[in-house]
Amino acid sequence: MSRICVYLGSREGSSPAFRHAANTLGSALAQRGHTLVYGGARVGLMGELANAVLAAGGDVIGVMPDHLVEREQAHFGLTELIRVPNMHERKATMAANADAFIALPGGIGTFEELFEIWTWGYLGLHDKPMGLLDTDGFYAPLLTFLDGTVGHGFMAQATRDMLLDAPTPAHLLDMLEAQLR
Repeated sequence: MSRICVYLGSREGSSPAFRHAANTLGSALAQRGHTLVYGGARVGLMGELANAVLAAGGDVIGVMPDHLVEREQAHFGLTELIRVPNMHERKATMAANADAFIALPGGIGTFEELFEIWTWGYLGLHDKPMGLLDTDGFYAPLLTFLDGTVGHGFMAQATRDMLLDAPTPAHLLDMLEAQLR
């Protein structure tokens, strides 16, 4: 099947729904035969997701810069942990190893990764599907903002439509898989 890169928090967040979504997505990825590509940490939602994929018998590829291996507490139980020299190499390696992208709730790093990969798609550097898992309405304000950006003439509707969104892992995976066919 496909390799799906997931951007998400190295913290768990304040809602139990975020942890549940990471676990549900991880199980679904493995059950559907997908390989997870992610940032390589064993903490926060990142660790939850990786552990869920592994527990369901799936493969997990983590990518982490050398200087963050200790700081982010790298997950050494993965199918593969790729160490890279810096954050730029991390993002490029994750993208090169992915067929699709998903963003779960997270902070500034998640946002930066999401917007960069979306920009790369807009510029024609890839044509891989991308989606937001809008767990517990986390991304609802952002989605409203993005729709307003279209309304104000700063983004074409086709560009906005590149970024799929769904409230559940199953629905989002169905949407991504339809584009991967």
